[in-house]
Amino acid sequence: MTQIDPRVEEAVDTLPLSAITRRRLLSGAGLASAGLAASALLAACTSKKSTAAAAGVGAFAKTPKWRFVFVNHVTTNPFFVPTQYGAADASTLLGTTHQWTGSQNSIVPEMVNATNAAISAKADGIAISVIDTKAFKTPVDQALNAGIPVVSYNADGAVGNPGSSRLAYIGQDLFTSGVKLGERIVSLVSGGDVVGFIATPGTLNIQPRIDGAKKAIVSSGKPITFAEVASGALLPQENTTIDAYVTGHPNLKGIFAVDAGSTQTVGQIIAKHGLKSKGVAGGGFDLVPATLQAIKAGNLDFTIDQQPYLQGFLPVLYLFLYKLSGGLVSPPETNTGLLFVTKDNVDPYLTTKTRFEGSSTAQQVITRSGAIVHA
Repeated sequence: MTQIDPRVEEAVDTLPLSAITRRRLLSGAGLASAGLAASALLAACTSKKSTAAAAGVGAFAKTPKWRFVFVNHVTTNPFFVPTQYGAADASTLLGTTHQWTGSQNSIVPEMVNATNAAISAKADGIAISVIDTKAFKTPVDQALNAGIPVVSYNADGAVGNPGSSRLAYIGQDLFTSGVKLGERIVSLVSGGDVVGFIATPGTLNIQPRIDGAKKAIVSSGKPITFAEVASGALLPQENTTIDAYVTGHPNLKGIFAVDAGSTQTVGQIIAKHGLKSKGVAGGGFDLVPATLQAIKAGNLDFTIDQQPYLQGFLPVLYLFLYKLSGGLVSPPETNTGLLFVTKDNVDPYLTTKTRFEGSSTAQQVITRSGAIVHA
């Protein structure tokens, strides 16, 4: 059995890591080997013996070209365009590479297969959208045991049950965002029939939102009848489903959604049938261009921003720092926020095309006024 330097044990015991991660580091599984774990930690703790490293990116030491794998649940959904830009920008900044893989239709076994493939290919880090509380437990444990750091992004299991032993979650507080959605619905609708569309019921990137909305509506005491309706993971299916439901329910007082594709479609359907002139409220999540245009035109009352760019950029940054520090810099839990975008503040999103919202491929510096000062 490999012996671990007592100085390493002492250093690891001071780290704010979970007990599982600490044991993996001490056993050598938290890095490629026990010897590598010892050398990395001793390098961090014994500054007197350190020597200048060959130059890497910025002021960092030279590193291998680490490869990080993103496992996504709807790989072609427009919401994740800025997420992919964020990952690409962080990869360029840090001298790493990344792969975008998973499932187009929230098919969990496909995501698990993609995770297992990343482990088999010895990825240097993995970021997973954990949309199921059970399916990812084993593959994440296998990755950690193989020395591959794992974070979750965009979705992280359920409240109190992250669904895996991942190191950290980077994304919106999903249930709280749903509660805020419900409170906004209550402020717009005094009573009657309201529908909430959800692309894939039960998946943990969006189900907590609709659960939170229902809780807020019930708590309000208003006479609102809320129906939860599945719309589908792909835009053509969402369009057909939402149009058919709205046509079949002419007395709706509000039409809302908890995912990017459904929200975009809600705006289009409200415009198609002229429902705003009939007093029908509408809104949802995310900043795809069609949704922002619907808000400007008055067909949607609001959408909720959760910073998708950061959900790509930060996992790469965190995995890089974890690898660079031999696990000493453990990824932090990161709430990427909640901001209501309405007609009052939508203009900067529309007048400035950026990678941050997925509306442009260009790299540019933008002033607070929205002017592009460098491209």
